[in-house]
Amino acid sequence: MLKRVQVRQFLAVVDTGSFTAAARQLHVTQPTLSSGIAELEKIVGSRLFERERRAIRLTEAGNRLLGPARAIEREFRNAEALVNAAPTPLPPLRLGVLTSLPSRLVAAIAATGSAGRPLALTEASDGELRHRLADHRLDAALTLLRTGEAGECLIDEGYAMILGEDHPLAHRDRLAPEELAGETMIARRSCEILAQTSRFFTARGVRPRFVLRSTGEDRCLALVAAGAGVTTGPISLVGRGTVAVPLDGYDFRRRIGLVTGHGAQGHDHWSSLRQDLAALCAKLTI
Repeated sequence: MLKRVQVRQFLAVVDTGSFTAAARQLHVTQPTLSSGIAELEKIVGSRLFERERRAIRLTEAGNRLLGPARAIEREFRNAEALVNAAPTPLPPLRLGVLTSLPSRLVAAIAATGSAGRPLALTEASDGELRHRLADHRLDAALTLLRTGEAGECLIDEGYAMILGEDHPLAHRDRLAPEELAGETMIARRSCEILAQTSRFFTARGVRPRFVLRSTGEDRCLALVAAGAGVTTGPISLVGRGTVAVPLDGYDFRRRIGLVTGHGAQGHDHWSSLRQDLAALCAKLTI
């Protein structure tokens, strides 16, 4: 099979009139060049050069190859020019999203993108997102803002009981924990305050039966909407078929913001992304 390097070697010898000069032009050794020409001659089945004492000249076969060789090299150069002229695709912005963020927000983020740059989203817990930031596997994460941590808060919301809209308690202004003693519960395994919630109910003598323990937020909420049980969660999770009712003494809150990895601060695309996220978060009913 004819290779481009062999075509270039052939043309270099023709244009410089010397194996030595051609090797120097191509930045290869003369034995390497001679070997390449020998391989080319083997492919075409004929000698291409007559080597004389002070010069070389093309054989009849070499003259026949010269026109096609120049055409081949010209097409290669045209192709390279087209490739080099094409814009280099921008790498995606690697954004982590907290597992417990509402699906409608994550979907809006994915659909919006950021300032012409594609997004590559990774869903995980706060701890895993921060681990990936530290390992430079993420550029930024929309996650929990910890106490004293710098960063613009995009979501500041409380937690409540989430019930199906047809539940007998759905239209109450507030609930007492004791009223839930006979309820069937759904445990959201992705909840950031799962341990605190368990202690909250245990301290008040409420030990409900659980119908499902799952990390799938949409599945948990689908069961709530279907009337299969109730759950606790940040009120931004409330969607079609569910309502949030405050629970006495259950005064937890969470703050969500954009945490950037090392080197991402100050870049224009992150400033644009932060503005986009702020606008999307502001549309949440919280």
